[in-house]
Amino acid sequence: MHTIPNAHKKKFASRLLLIFGLFILLCAEGYFGYQLYQLSNQQEEIKEDYSNVNNISSGLFSVEQWRDKVSAIISHQIRDFTLTTKQKNDLQNEVEKIVISLINKAEALINKPKKTIDGKIKKFLVKTFVDTDDIKKKAPSIAKDIVDKVYNPSNKRHLSKMAMEKFDALERAEYLDSTVAATKAATDKVYKKYKVSTKEELNHKLVSSLSHIRTATYNYSFGMLGCIVVVLGLWWIFRKRVELHGTLFIMSLMFAFILLFIGLTASMIEVDARIKALDFVVLGEHVVFENQVLFFQSKSILEVVKILISQSSIESMLVGILILVFSILFPIMKLSATGIHLLSKKEIAKHRIIRFFAFQSGKWSMADVIVIAILMVYIGLNGLLDSQLKNLNIKSDDLNVITTNNTALQPGFIIFISFVLYGLILSTILKFISPHEH
Repeated sequence: MHTIPNAHKKKFASRLLLIFGLFILLCAEGYFGYQLYQLSNQQEEIKEDYSNVNNISSGLFSVEQWRDKVSAIISHQIRDFTLTTKQKNDLQNEVEKIVISLINKAEALINKPKKTIDGKIKKFLVKTFVDTDDIKKKAPSIAKDIVDKVYNPSNKRHLSKMAMEKFDALERAEYLDSTVAATKAATDKVYKKYKVSTKEELNHKLVSSLSHIRTATYNYSFGMLGCIVVVLGLWWIFRKRVELHGTLFIMSLMFAFILLFIGLTASMIEVDARIKALDFVVLGEHVVFENQVLFFQSKSILEVVKILISQSSIESMLVGILILVFSILFPIMKLSATGIHLLSKKEIAKHRIIRFFAFQSGKWSMADVIVIAILMVYIGLNGLLDSQLKNLNIKSDDLNVITTNNTALQPGFIIFISFVLYGLILSTILKFISPHEH
């Protein structure tokens, strides 16, 4: 008499225990997914800031950057100015020519006819007491004395100081270029955001943060996949426990919804092309630009859809709507329809709309197509960037250019492809466990 109630109690207890265990696992997957979503957004924000500060337009193509680098070279050249013996002799010859030219001009002015008595007296005195030919003979020694005095260490320091004062005044001059001002304001804002004062400090801090974030995102991704593996393992363990199939399937759908949400919102692909180092020689000294970002973009599927739909072009809007309908709405409707089909009465479960989304919408859903498309885009872009950047690599005595391609698939792609495969497995399981399909 007590066998049936005890059997019911055992079934109820089994379901309750299964729900409790899966709920804990679902919370773990939700936590991993939330952390992955947060870190993905944080990584995208940091890389955007990094690319803006290190962009080629504010580096290699920046007048301000060139001014700073050239000023350092000129400063060094002025302070350490020196002449070789040949240069010193050439300078002396030039000074000698200038001295002789000045003597000739003075002689011409003196020989010019004078109309006043004062002028005639001065002309007579100069021609009587000054021998210009004798002065011209002394021009080489005069030129030598001038060069020696200029090159005297104390005079040299004084001239260098005067030149640097003029150059520093030019360097501190205010530039009215609105682009330079806007770039400086944006850079200062980023410095303030990360509490740094120099570009080197910023880059070191951001690279370190990105390294930790990358490791954490992959750990959370594998944590989510581990939860899914456990769920599929439970299906194998309880494959003969028919009374648990409904509960296990509904809980499995919740895991699928989390995978779908993270797969749609986390970054899937990152395109990053940069000049790792550009080194060339100016005035005998090296000018170096490092990590000049040529192009950077990191987008999730949802962000791509938003961008496409917001475009003014009809073609872009149409593509965005198609991706929204067939890659986002259809998977959501499919998961919802499978749950409704399993839990509802036969009349509702057999409804053509429910059956269509539960069993036939997979033919229309483009989630798997999106996975393949992103993979093909990655392969194509990676190959194209590699070949194009390779053409920029130059190695010579005066110029060295090293490029790098950091294009990579992101954890969002792993999660989305996991959702697609997991969804296919759940569809297959539904056909076997559904009481309405036998």
